[in-house]
Amino acid sequence: MLSSTDFTFASWELVVRVDHPNEEQQKDVTLRVSGDLHVGGVMLKLVEQINISQDWSDFALWWEQKHCWLLKTHWTLDKYGVQADAKLLFTPQHKMLRLRLPNLKMVRLRVSFSAVVFKAVSDICKILNIRRSEELSLLKPSGDYFKKKKKKDKNNKEPIIEDILNLESSPTASGSSVSPGLYSKTMTPIYDPINGTPASSTMTWFSDSPLTEQNCSILAFSQPPQSPEALADMYQPRSLVDKAKLNAGWLDSSRSLMEQGIQEDEQLLLRFKYYSFFDLNPKYDAVRINQLYEQARWAILLEEIDCTEEEMLIFAALQYHISKLSLSAETQDFAGESEVDEIEAALSNLEVTLEGGKADSLLDITDIPKLADNLKLFRPKKLLPKAFKQYWFIFKDTSIAYFKNKELEQGEPLEKLNLRGCEVVPDVNVAGRKFGIKLLIPVADGMNEMYLRCDHENQYAQWMAACMLASKGKTMADSSYQPEVLNILSFLRMKNRNSASQVASSLENMDMNPECFVSPRCAKRHKSKQLAARILEAHQNVAQMPLVEAKLRFIQAWQSLPEFGLTYYLVRFKGSKKDDILGVSYNRLIKIDAATGIPVTTWRFTNIKQWNVNWETRQVVIEFDQNVFTAFTCLSADCKIVHEYIGGYIFLSTRSKDQNETLDEDLFHKLTGGQD
Repeated sequence: MLSSTDFTFASWELVVRVDHPNEEQQKDVTLRVSGDLHVGGVMLKLVEQINISQDWSDFALWWEQKHCWLLKTHWTLDKYGVQADAKLLFTPQHKMLRLRLPNLKMVRLRVSFSAVVFKAVSDICKILNIRRSEELSLLKPSGDYFKKKKKKDKNNKEPIIEDILNLESSPTASGSSVSPGLYSKTMTPIYDPINGTPASSTMTWFSDSPLTEQNCSILAFSQPPQSPEALADMYQPRSLVDKAKLNAGWLDSSRSLMEQGIQEDEQLLLRFKYYSFFDLNPKYDAVRINQLYEQARWAILLEEIDCTEEEMLIFAALQYHISKLSLSAETQDFAGESEVDEIEAALSNLEVTLEGGKADSLLDITDIPKLADNLKLFRPKKLLPKAFKQYWFIFKDTSIAYFKNKELEQGEPLEKLNLRGCEVVPDVNVAGRKFGIKLLIPVADGMNEMYLRCDHENQYAQWMAACMLASKGKTMADSSYQPEVLNILSFLRMKNRNSASQVASSLENMDMNPECFVSPRCAKRHKSKQLAARILEAHQNVAQMPLVEAKLRFIQAWQSLPEFGLTYYLVRFKGSKKDDILGVSYNRLIKIDAATGIPVTTWRFTNIKQWNVNWETRQVVIEFDQNVFTAFTCLSADCKIVHEYIGGYIFLSTRSKDQNETLDEDLFHKLTGGQD
């Protein structure tokens, strides 16, 4: 038996601050505890001593000095290492957070500050009805993001009141996880695949979410274009180093918001982090497609990605078209739409899920088509002019071979190249009748470069589609070959300038401000009337497109840009005396000269054997096939961010439609978590 003296000696006082939601100031509560008391017991004592009747289920203990949550309630204080000098805070796990969406709309909702960011983003996406949450993450904006805005606000005497979409009554508020209703195939709200409006009867499936029909429409429709003045006031990166700064703020997916110093009601950016968009379906993904379109739109307008003037005008024409259709779609009365029976909607979902077993798939086994034609070839060599020479080319399986002429095709080719894992870049100028394909073929120490030149659109579309499929290890027998050819032809026709008579007449009653649809730098190069004429000229090629198709076409055009999907970081490679840029993409790493912007070496993810981080020197080490090694330290961001990017892309490559949208979260953390 212990005497009271022994008990007093074995126990000690622990001061816990209580973050009570109904009171402005936090209060200190002193408890007498012993080292063998488990965390759950401490919380029970705390609630008893506070003696206020309310739901305490969302509260947990936060250890300020160690910067960690004490969530394992069965662990004792001794096991955690908590002693009398520990500063503990008893606070709700779910707190308010302001998120700036890709369409620049601000939403305010309750988010878990104790769950790892990967899980928190998943819950946020369920509330917003965005499938495939693994493609998104939270970004803490850099100082540059606010720099121009603050300068503008300083000159503006009237305070700007922003319209915030408040989703405070989100189901995560009580601490329970979000109902899977929004996320399951048979209970996902259905959208009209033509104009993206929600089908009325399926909106009842939002019953466990604060995302009402009206809020859903706000997220699924494009925002009105910003004025040229507002556009000019937004931060625009001017160099690769500037672009690298933008990517420094990605949060660690394996740690919680609180552990990363995020405060209640702080502003973060919700963005598509990984440029690998899986299973985009207009029937379920109106919000996801719109937010993706908006992220692509701002990347073009703020020149976060480079494009030619011809491409800029195509993007401008699509934006103008989408803007007009969005305004007309928003004025529709949803109640007047044809009602969709819930059972019928669920059955149609099932039909989409079961699609795919087509009869022509037998061709994949029995008949592999080939292409054979005259193309021009150029292999870059130092100090030699760029001269193309014609050869007879044959494309079969995933390989391309070329001969001196057609008569010699039965013999040995001059060269045969397997395009599996290669990089395919369009090199096209429709106005100049230039239809080129740039191929970067992986070798042990980087990439071999070659250029093909086609004679006309149809030839280009066929060979380009074949090269793109071959780079993914697919042949022309694949069912996606013909649709890819048609997509390429469609995009080329959009670029084809029409001197249509309608353009002149429509200029008279023009209802657009052309500077809203192009980057400020592009707008400065043209007079307003001239720019409007060229946008309307390009618009003739897309004028008949429905709303959702136009957004998807914009996303496809964005994906076809040479720099698409590249995230930049400033690094120092081992043994080098100067800084370089590292570009991280969904399938490769690129070493880029920081001064010239010219790629030096490319490494494919398919050739990676292993990668790791030396956490003491903060150095990332990667081993490739054929005993090729590279190592670098990150200068513009924490090395964990780059490490997570590589592991994240490899994780996304393991997804398949058979998974029924369930993710192996443990595998994600294993690939991205580093020493954790």
